[in-house]
Amino acid sequence: MQSAGYVKLLLLCLRKSGRNALITFVTAGYPSLDDTVGILKAMQEGGTDIIELGLSTFVLCLLSGLPFTDPVADGPTIQEANDISLANGTNIPKTFELLRQARSTGVTIPIVLMGYFNPLLSYGEERIIKAAKDAGANGFIIVDLPPEEANTFRNHCTNVG
Repeated sequence: MQSAGYVKLLLLCLRKSGRNALITFVTAGYPSLDDTVGILKAMQEGGTDIIELGLSTFVLCLLSGLPFTDPVADGPTIQEANDISLANGTNIPKTFELLRQARSTGVTIPIVLMGYFNPLLSYGEERIIKAAKDAGANGFIIVDLPPEEANTFRNHCTNVG
């Protein structure tokens, strides 16, 4: 599988050819776990250059005992997709399994995982980066992690490759 640098190279090549990238989004596990791999394949076959695969996460906050969901950057449509995905039993390990299945069925375009930082932090930064790479992900979009606060995460990404 290509490294995260492949995404940068692809974008540079598209820019040189005067073509914009078609970047599409889908929430893992929506509308069902069984549909996700087929949707990823259809996106590739339809001409998508890069897929953003949304991580629906529900984390029990250890300090408060309250569920953590943070739809700060999500509108009602994505929040509804996340709710359905969570009801379907989607979690980070299942998302990685779906990604492995997609790769094994011929999905070769870059796939970046998109989500919020708190669930990734709870999973473990190095652990999630290694698992994502092993599953075939090409990178992350973490919507609530400002670049000036992302040094540790970026360094982990660099170290894992």
